[in-house]
Formats: sequence, structure tokens, C-alpha cells
Amino acid sequence: MVSLICTLQSHRDDVNCCAFSGSLLATCSADKSICVYSTRDFSELPFSPLSGHGYGVHCCCFSACGQYLASCSTDATTVVWSMDTGEIEVVLEHPGRSPVRVCTFSPDSSYLVSGGSDGTIALWDFTSRTLRRTGAVTDTSIVACSFTPCGQLFITGSTYGDLRLWDLNMNHLHAEKNAHDLGVSCCQFAPQIMKGTDGCVQFRLASCGQDSLLKIWIVSLLSAAGIKMRLAHTLTGQSAPVLSCAYSADGQMLVSGSVDKTVTVYQANEGVLLYTLNQHDRYVTACAFSPTAPIIATGSMDKTVNIWRVEDGGCAQGKSLPDEAASVSSCGGRKSSGHSRLMVSEWSEEDVLAWLREEGLEAVIDVFKSNNIDGEELLSLTKETLCSELHIESLGLRGKVMKKIEELKMAPACNGTPDEYLCPITREIMKDPVIAADGYSYEREAIESWISTKSRTSPMTNLPLQTTLLTPNRTLKMAILRWTTCQ
Repeated sequence: MVSLICTLQSHRDDVNCCAFSGSLLATCSADKSICVYSTRDFSELPFSPLSGHGYGVHCCCFSACGQYLASCSTDATTVVWSMDTGEIEVVLEHPGRSPVRVCTFSPDSSYLVSGGSDGTIALWDFTSRTLRRTGAVTDTSIVACSFTPCGQLFITGSTYGDLRLWDLNMNHLHAEKNAHDLGVSCCQFAPQIMKGTDGCVQFRLASCGQDSLLKIWIVSLLSAAGIKMRLAHTLTGQSAPVLSCAYSADGQMLVSGSVDKTVTVYQANEGVLLYTLNQHDRYVTACAFSPTAPIIATGSMDKTVNIWRVEDGGCAQGKSLPDEAASVSSCGGRKSSGHSRLMVSEWSEEDVLAWLREEGLEAVIDVFKSNNIDGEELLSLTKETLCSELHIESLGLRGKVMKKIEELKMAPACNGTPDEYLCPITREIMKDPVIAADGYSYEREAIESWISTKSRTSPMTNLPLQTTLLTPNRTLKMAILRWTTCQ
């Protein structure tokens, strides 16, 4: 099911980009401004809009913790804003004073990359706010950029149509020439790190372009042969140039926006078209998934940003969804609902209402709705607050609600520790997971000790490790932190 939640109309010109943090949504526009909203109710923050650029703003992105927002503009600067105050933290002037078309943070926010209209690339050390390295691609503009989930590599896309992979020393590792005829418009790595059949580390990459195609690539890090990019899927769900694409936080869905005014949602692994959304009046220039809820934001040249709630529907393949408001699709055989893929503390108010329906607690839906109960507040409820604050008078109903809440709290403990959170060597929950050359994740201290005493063989395959390089698995680390916090 897909629902249109609301339409934001704060901008006076084309919307160029949308970006989520855990609790905020930022949108930027050709009107020179950046608007910032709370994802709780999509109300605009008191310090919004942010005004500091002299020309249109092309791109914006949040740091990993959401404390900072970066935005870049035709005025040749990348501006970093504090999300506590809305004040400017630093203005980074692009080398050569070229208009800046794209900017992105590394997964741990140690680095910030900006790409210019003259083909220049700037790698900034975000901790010190200084320029670390520069690079360039001749005779083109850099319009797309994304870091691998390990944060050690990043890819750029250009108007010439190439995708190029770089390391943090700005060494050019691989070029996929003519990835998109007439030019790349956007690219993004999926958040997950994968392991190939031969044990190599792999990443999934989505790219789109002026050829009206959305492509999914498998990028493999081969110990001996370097980098290999393989085209896995070519998606043709849109009839005009595809301007933007984004993965969901779990990597299971992929959204794209097009000149044909549509938004398409795909099942990412197999490239199956799930939904086509037809709400914008002009080109769809931007799209983004929330990292904490099944929410999509789409921005357009019609000056609006649409907010959608998405729940995966197994039999909704290829369904067109033009209807306004409320539910725009429904089907039987529904897989796990959107809220079930989140920690309870991360549930929105709508997630809580959906859970109440599933548990047969329709009698309290109106009360919970009028009191704006979200996941965090749900977990804090007691029999006393159900009576004194929510005014649920029935003792039996209060008891039933509390029983269901206690079951929610106990669910993670009953399920046990996910095996992927345990180090294969120590069988303990990892604190600093790293990826070794065999593609498996280990506790750093354990694998370093193993390598120093076991002749550089893999603990899992017993085969020689081609390299002792260990790559931080920050995606897994964040998942473990979220899981342990909920215990």
C-alpha cells in the first residue's frame, strides 16, 4: 500500500534535492533556499528556510548523526549548517570557484565530497573542515556522487555518461564508460555490504540518466584483479530521462523520479516494478527514503515536495497509483508491514495505529490518535498513564493494552541475538566489526589476533587471505547499536 501523507509547498521555484536524517527532512531549491522540516509531523522548523547561498541550491545532505546539513550551489560554495541552531558552521569554497552540483558525506561523516560543473572533485576532511584532496574529470560536469557503505571508496557520475570509482587518496580505481548515454543524473550505493560467491566484498549501486534508464550494478572488490562492475538489471519503468534515485534503508526498495512526471518504486534485488506514482505536475527531480520509517519524499519542478508512506505489497507489481490522499493501493498477500521492519522506539504515530489494528485494539485507536502516541511514547505507557492521561476507563481494556505492550518489549529478547551480530571467532556481539578479505565480518581485535597467529588464513573458509586489509563495517555497527539499545 502507498499513501500520500502530505504535500509541502514552501519553495518558490524548482525543488532540486530532498534529504532525510533520522528526524528531519531537508529540501533545496533554485529559489536559493533550503527548507527543513520535522519528520514527526512535517512542520517547518523555526529557523527554516535557511538563506545563505547567492544562487540556486543544487544538492543537500545530512551528516550521519543529523547534527549537520551540507548544501551546495551555483555560487561555488558548499555550506555546512548546524541543525541545532540553523546557523552556518563553515563555508567551503570549491577549488577553481566552479559551480558545485553535488555534495555527499561519508557514512561516518569523516569526509565530505563536492563535485563541480568543471569536472573538479573536492574531498574535504570534515573533522578539520579542510581540503584533503582534489581530482578532476576533463570536459564534463560532476553531477552525482555516493560513498560505499564502508566509507573507503566513492563513485562519481558525470554529464559525459561515465561512472568513476575513487579511493580516499583520490586514486582513480575504475571507470564504467558510457554507463548512461547522454549523461548520468544520479547514483547511490545500497547501504548493505555483500559477499560474492568467491568471497569478495561487493556493493550494489543504482544509477540513472538521460537515457531514461535506471540501472543496478554489482561492484566487486577483487583482491587480485582490482574493481569489477557488472550490470545486474536495467529498469525501464519510466518513459523519459530519470533524474533521481534512492535506496531504502534496508536496501530492499529503490525509488526513482523522472521527466515523465512519475515516481517509480521497485523491489531492488530483482528489479521488479511495484508502484508508479502520478502526483507531480512537472519533472520529478528528487527522491529520498527516510532511514527510520517507510517514508519517501519526492521533489519536483512544480515547486512541491510530496511525502509518501510505503508498505510493501507482494501482489502490487507494476500497479499505477494516481489517486489522491488516503490509500492509493491495496492488495492481498501483504508481506511484513512497514512498521514491523523498525525498532518500536522508531515507530511513527501511523505505525502505532497500524499495530493497534493488527492486535485487535481498535477501541483505543481514536484515543491514541488524538494524543499523538508514537513508538517511543507507546513503550513508556503504564496502566496508570492509560487511566490518568489517556482516560481509558475500562480496567480490562487497559490490561489488554499493557499485555500487548509488554509482548512488544519482550520480542527482541525472545528472538535471541541475530547470528550476523556475533563474531564468528569469539561468538560474542561485535563492538567494532570489520570486513576481512574473505568477505566475512569479525570483531577487529579477534581477527587481528587471528591473522597474527594463524598464518593469514580465513577463520571461515581456511583459505589464504589475499590481503590483511580490514574495512570497517559501519552499517553493521550501527545496526548492532540500534539492536542493543532496544534490549
